[in-house]
Amino acid sequence: MVEWRFVAGGARAVPEPMATPLTWTAAYAGSFGLVHVLDLLGALDRTGLALAALSLLAAVLGVRGRFAAAPGTAVLCWGFLNFFGTHPIGEISWAGHRDPEWMACLLAAALIGTVAGRVVHARAAYRRVTPPYDV
Repeated sequence: MVEWRFVAGGARAVPEPMATPLTWTAAYAGSFGLVHVLDLLGALDRTGLALAALSLLAAVLGVRGRFAAAPGTAVLCWGFLNFFGTHPIGEISWAGHRDPEWMACLLAAALIGTVAGRVVHARAAYRRVTPPYDV
């Protein structure tokens, strides 16, 4: 037997992700602020901690961002880590043994955050349109 149910107000769609420029602006401002706070705390000389904090920022931004924004988010976070978190401070450099790993870590964090955000939003939308079972 089929039972028809009225879905009040219609089904709500999956939330639209943030625009890519807005995600990159948040990555720029967040990375700057995070690196500044780590510098004030004296924790910037431990680049592992700074990398973990920036990876967390990239993942959080990825939750509301688009897949296309993930590479730019990773590059912006890496730029602040490289520019302010390594010696000599104030010079952008490329260390072949370290920087590809940092870039991969930041990109993976942004992509994992984006995938997690899309899955959570899709599951929530599915629950909104699927009627509950009455047993």
